[in-house]
Amino acid sequence: MRKTLLTAMTALGAGVAMVFGTGLSAAQPEAGRWHQIGDDVKSGISGLTVTYRSGDDLRALVVRDNKRPGENRIAEVTHRVGRPAEVAAITWQDGIEPVDLEAVDAVPGTTDEFVAVASRGIAYHVKLTDAGEAAKVLDITPLPAIGAGDNFESFTLTERNGKMAAVWADRGEGEERPATLYAAPFSISSYGDSEFGEVQKATLRAPYPKGDVRHASDIEVTKSGRLLVSSASDAGDDGPFDSAVSDAGSLAVTSEGEVRLSVSASPELLDTFEGYKIEGLQCVPGSDLAALGTDDENAGGSLTTRRLCD
Repeated sequence: MRKTLLTAMTALGAGVAMVFGTGLSAAQPEAGRWHQIGDDVKSGISGLTVTYRSGDDLRALVVRDNKRPGENRIAEVTHRVGRPAEVAAITWQDGIEPVDLEAVDAVPGTTDEFVAVASRGIAYHVKLTDAGEAAKVLDITPLPAIGAGDNFESFTLTERNGKMAAVWADRGEGEERPATLYAAPFSISSYGDSEFGEVQKATLRAPYPKGDVRHASDIEVTKSGRLLVSSASDAGDDGPFDSAVSDAGSLAVTSEGEVRLSVSASPELLDTFEGYKIEGLQCVPGSDLAALGTDDENAGGSLTTRRLCD
């Protein structure tokens, strides 16, 4: 049986000597290089959250948008110094397998609980069990305030001033439909139920790419409260693909738990990624790196990092 998947996220520090790469120190990460973790339509990354162990290893929990019974929904990706990436499927327990998982993030203050979201707006609160080999469903709930035609690819949780908040988005589609970003206070009840407070929303048009663009393919809130949004174009299962990450605004949470969402009318383009369809975005705690995961359909999935966070 594999060792326990997770330890506290604060364990990164200077001890992590690899960031999706081979044996470089945290001060000199292998940012910029893409690492293949799958080679077919079932092995892409539709969402990710970075997790850590002590020592020199870096791991990520990823979800996949598979739809048929028995296909993998959630997996662990591991990079160790001097070794190729390892991918281990995690068993989805309890109830019907979700269809089209598109995002995942850790519940702040925990090391083994996560919220994964499917494209139709269903949130799954799960707990890793059996030494990280299974995901047990604790709660299933719809996202609040779902709009007509919403298709969700992004979801993130953040904790500020001792209060949690959730941010998610309808991805939008082309020139006619901008993304709609949603934000709300978030909590977990004593029964494990996900609970959302009053919802704020705003629209977003990505500055890049153009054409068949999904304006919001994932969302992240940096340590300073900046709102990072990835966008992606998808011309079909064989591409071509194109992606970008933009600084789209900010999120604040008051000590009373009030959420304040601010979205820029002209997001700042931070970086572009020709040939890749980014669907996973997360800032690596303790660094300025963003971990990026792709779902390149028939070409599988890849991971990289960029210095985009603060």
